[in-house]
Amino acid sequence: MRKRSTPPDRTPQAKPPATPPATPPHAGLSGRLAGEIIERARRQQLPPGTHLPELGLAELFRVSRTPIRIALKALQAQGIVEQQPNRGFFLKHLPEAGEGGPAAADPAEDALYFRIADDHLRGRLGERVGESELIRRYATTRSHILRLLARMTQEGWVERLPGQGWAFLPVLRSPETYAQSYRFRILLEPAALLEPGYALAHATAERLRTEQHAMLAGGWQRFSSAETHRIGAEFHEAIVGGSGNIFMIESLRRVNRMRRLLEYRINEDRTRLVRICGEHLRLLDLIEAGDMAKAAAFLRVHLEGSQQAKQTLIAPRAAPARAPGPRLQGAA
Repeated sequence: MRKRSTPPDRTPQAKPPATPPATPPHAGLSGRLAGEIIERARRQQLPPGTHLPELGLAELFRVSRTPIRIALKALQAQGIVEQQPNRGFFLKHLPEAGEGGPAAADPAEDALYFRIADDHLRGRLGERVGESELIRRYATTRSHILRLLARMTQEGWVERLPGQGWAFLPVLRSPETYAQSYRFRILLEPAALLEPGYALAHATAERLRTEQHAMLAGGWQRFSSAETHRIGAEFHEAIVGGSGNIFMIESLRRVNRMRRLLEYRINEDRTRLVRICGEHLRLLDLIEAGDMAKAAAFLRVHLEGSQQAKQTLIAPRAAPARAPGPRLQGAA
């Protein structure tokens, strides 16, 4: 007898579970940028109809135009901005704090962000890390880590490697290098005010004044450490920017990026910020009066005062005093 062939099994095979879609690379970053755009508009008290240029915002936040465009599109969907054909995005409605708009920063996310920064400063992380390594170490999700890495990239202390993984960029790690950064700034910033043709644009000066007044109106208490650092750093960068000297401007930006993490660890008395803002406003008065020599001298004293106050906070505790030994001849 001929053996009958077994018909092929036509039972539908179960499909493997679908892999969840990966988080778009700009998703976490654009959400954060949307919040920062609104906070900046509040501090500057921008009226409806103000143009929000993509390129200008990209340069301000040091990102590409793609996440800025995504952030503006998200704000457009919420009715906060509007897009006009061939003209770009414009502020339509500025929500009050807590009224809506982009969600405020998650305190738990901020806590993990600062924990990673502290671990990096203390040498607990390698100079190169992978996403999986960070997920395991901090017992969190990939989307959470990607949001934090996007934030670190925006702030300029992490960069994605061409293949896989991320690399930490150079930062200041010790009180000694922190002091060196201030001595460099004391040399650089007053000299910028004395550059030929120094000119601080009126719109820039008004923006800086608005931000300093927002700090004095309670921001010194409410704003996060990251926000107060950003406002201060951008103030000094704008002042140096009036020189038009690209080497001075880029040098200061690099120093500000490098000192950011060490400043996050300074648990300073926030009432000091009130005095700093007052000095910033006085500096603007001197610049707008055209008294550049006096402005440069004032800026030097301002920086020396900040260095002295912060160096005390950032310096390690002194070692216990030893019992006096025999005095060497000629020792002072």
